Amino acid sequence: MTEVTRPPLTADERTQLIGWLDLQRSFVRMKCKDLSAADEHRKVVPTSPLMTMAGIVAHLRWNEYSWFQLNVAGVPDTGQTPWTDDGHVDAEMFVDDVPLAQLLDEYDEECARSNATIADLSLDALEQGPSMRDGTGVASLRFVLCHLIEETARHLGHLDIIRELLDGHTSYTK
Repeated sequence: MTEVTRPPLTADERTQLIGWLDLQRSFVRMKCKDLSAADEHRKVVPTSPLMTMAGIVAHLRWNEYSWFQLNVAGVPDTGQTPWTDDGHVDAEMFVDDVPLAQLLDEYDEECARSNATIADLSLDALEQGPSMRDGTGVASLRFVLCHLIEETARHLGHLDIIRELLDGHTSYTK
């Protein structure tokens, strides 16, 4: 079982937020550990065929990129993202031809880039790029961190369910 390191109980707000996000991020790889190649892209939810282990990892990777690079840092989209104006809303999850190991490495790299991007920013720093919320306001880094904790944790639940349906693995010992 993977060693779980939670943030210190009495840490400052920044250490807590980034610590909890990093903890959730570390669970992504744990949920995928020892998954067979045959199951990496297997579809187990008929009404949501993009909800595969690989699809969720790709989704999490691009969420990190869009929130921290495009929104917080204001890096212009150079066309490297999987989304287009007339494309599928979940285009980042079309990864049937990409090995899970590659997607996990890309996710880890994106998480490291995210942490480097925000290392010197105040929690009160505001998004520099276009808002993803259609004119409802500009978010602070604090909001983005809380949202990414929620987003990552929610999708970890999906990974739990999919993994259990695939091979019975629950990531926890009894």
